Amino acid sequence: MKVQLKFESPAKFTTAMLAVFSADSSASKEKNAPAKPILLTRDAVFAKADKPALESGEFNAGRCETLLLHGTPELQAKRLLIVGLGKAAKVTVDDVRRGAGAAVRFAKPRGIRELAILLPEHDGLDLAAAVQAAVEGAFVGDYDPDTYRSDRKDRSIEQLTILAPQGADKSAVEKAFREGVVLGESQNFTRELVNEPGNRLTPTILGQRAAAMCKEQGLACEVYSTDKLHELKMGAFWSVAKGSDEPPALVVMRYEPETAPKDGPVLALVGKGITFDTGGISLKPSDNMEKMKYDMAGAAAMLGAMRAIAQLKPNVRVMGILCSAENMPSGKAYKPGDVAFAMSGKTIEIINTDAEGRLVLADGLHYAKQLGATHLIDAATLTGACVVALGMLNAGLFSNDEETGERFRHAAQRAGEKFWRLPLDDEYRDMIVSDIGDIKNTGGRWGGAITAAMFLKEFAGDTPWVHLDIAGVAWMEENKPWIARGPSGIAVRSVVEWVRSYAG
Repeated sequence: MKVQLKFESPAKFTTAMLAVFSADSSASKEKNAPAKPILLTRDAVFAKADKPALESGEFNAGRCETLLLHGTPELQAKRLLIVGLGKAAKVTVDDVRRGAGAAVRFAKPRGIRELAILLPEHDGLDLAAAVQAAVEGAFVGDYDPDTYRSDRKDRSIEQLTILAPQGADKSAVEKAFREGVVLGESQNFTRELVNEPGNRLTPTILGQRAAAMCKEQGLACEVYSTDKLHELKMGAFWSVAKGSDEPPALVVMRYEPETAPKDGPVLALVGKGITFDTGGISLKPSDNMEKMKYDMAGAAAMLGAMRAIAQLKPNVRVMGILCSAENMPSGKAYKPGDVAFAMSGKTIEIINTDAEGRLVLADGLHYAKQLGATHLIDAATLTGACVVALGMLNAGLFSNDEETGERFRHAAQRAGEKFWRLPLDDEYRDMIVSDIGDIKNTGGRWGGAITAAMFLKEFAGDTPWVHLDIAGVAWMEENKPWIARGPSGIAVRSVVEWVRSYAG
C-alpha cells in the first residue's frame, strides 16, 4: 500500500472514495434517545453534501458504523464514506485508529483500490496523534491472512491518501505521518510472521527472517543454534528444544546509536519463539492445536519492534533476543519429573512440559543481563490462565519494579493497546518452590499467570523487568470492522513507545 499525506481541500481531491469521520453529538442519557450525527470537519462544503444523510435517522455514528453515499456533486470523490466514532464527548485517538481500519476494510471487498481519509477536527483530539493513529489503523485494516489460498485475490488498497486540514501544523503532522507508516508496517510484519504455519516457519527459518530484516534495516544480528546453547549452558532452553528434529535458534539483534550515552540504559527485548507447541509429553488436546503456530507471537512482536526502532532511531541502546524452538514429543523430549539446569545455575523441576515458554525465556533473560542489559522486557503467549483472568481484550502486565511497570503502562496507553497489570506478591513464590530442585516450572491451577510470571522473575533478578503475557490477544478469534481474524500484532506499538521513553 502506497501512502501519502496531502494538505489539500477534500472537496477538490479526486479519489475513488473519500472517508470522513462522524460522531454522535447528542447529550441525552435516555436509552432510546435519537442520535445526532455530526461530521468531524470544519470544511463548510460537507454541510450541504451530507445534511440529508445525517438527518435521515439511518446513521447513528456508532463506533465503526459506516454509511456510503454516491454522486455527491460538491465533491470530486466518486464515493463518500462516513465512518462513525461513537459519542462525540468520548472520541479518542484509538477510535480514529479503528475508524481508519474500518474504512479500509469497507473498501477492500468492494474492489476499491484508492482511498482518501480526511483527518478529524475535534476539540480535545491532538491532530498529530490522530494522523499517526489513522495511518496505523489503515495498515492494520489492509492486512488479510489468506496467504496460501490458491485462488487468493489481492484486494489490498493500492493508494491511501491522508488529507490534513490546511491550517494544521505541517511539521508535526508530517512527523506523525512518517511514524505511523513505520509502526503500521512493522505491526503487519509481525502479523505476517505469526500467520506462518509451523512447516513454513521453523526456528531456523525464523532466524533467517530475523537476519534478513536486520540486514535491510541496518541492525547487527547474530543467529546461533544448538552448539551455542551448549556453550552457554542454556539447559532450560535446550530441555525444550531437544525433543524436536528441528534445531533451535537463538537470535541476538543490536541497535546501538553512536550518540547514546555510554552510561545510559541498555534495553533488552526478549521474545518467546516457540514456532509450534504440541505441549510435548504433556500433550495438548487435538482441538485447536493448529493455532499453536502462534506460540512465537512474542518473538515476532520483538522483531517488529526492532524493525520500527531501527527506522525511528531513538537515542538509546536496544538489544533483541529471540529464543526459538519447537516443543515436540519424542524419545529425546524432556519429561515431567526431569530436572533442568538453567544458564543462571538454578535448577528447575519439570512438572508439565507444556509450560515450556518460561523455560526458554529463563535463559534468554539471564543471557540479556550477561550482555549488559540494564532493563528487561519480555513478550510471550505464555499462559491460558491469563486468558481466563482477562479474556481476549487485555494482555497481562507484570513487573518487579514500580517505575518500570508504570512507564510501560503509560506507553501502552499512548500506543492504544490494552494491558492490565497483575500482582507479583512475594507469597506467590511459595507455589513454585520445588522439593528436589530450586523451583518448579508450574505452580498449580490457581493464579497460573502470576506463578508463571514469578518463575520468570527468578531470572530477571534485581534488574528492572516487565513481562507481557499476550496469550489472549495475539490472535483475533473473529473478524472485526477494523481488523481481520488472525494475528493481531499486539505489543509492537507499546514496546516501541516504552523504548522511546528512555531515549536521551
